[in-house]
Amino acid sequence: GRRWKQGDEKGELVAGGNGKGDRLDQLNYPENIFIDENYSLYISDKENHRVMKWKKDTKEGIIVAGGNGKGNSLKQLSSPRGVIVNHLGQIYVADCENHRIMRWCEGDKEGEIVVGGNGRGNQSNQLSYPTGLSFDDEENLYVVDNENHRVQKYEKI
Repeated sequence: GRRWKQGDEKGELVAGGNGKGDRLDQLNYPENIFIDENYSLYISDKENHRVMKWKKDTKEGIIVAGGNGKGNSLKQLSSPRGVIVNHLGQIYVADCENHRIMRWCEGDKEGEIVVGGNGRGNQSNQLSYPTGLSFDDEENLYVVDNENHRVQKYEKI
């Protein structure tokens, strides 16, 4: 069903709302969302260093990326920002303070680096605080490379 009606003045709580924290029914400075065709919300839960998936009409989320504290191992994120999900259900995360883009599959214990991961910098294989992500119709990946004041496009592999 629709979540917004013209003239609707009261929002409906769909995720969080239980104060700041790291329980599965809480968020800590959520930053970005992506909504899939089943109305599941993918939320970059920035200060919990994780991405949460909240299915429609559920009271808590599940961790689909990160959730192992702040860090730069393949199981960790550091202040995730942008999040998008492709038609295969692969979750792409702008791992902002690690200067990389990660790809996670739901249920995996760790993600893989798809862009960056070569330290902070302005070379073509580096990022500096990436924030936003988008795909075009050909599944090329676009990255807002915030502190480099540029947008980078990466061809689908």
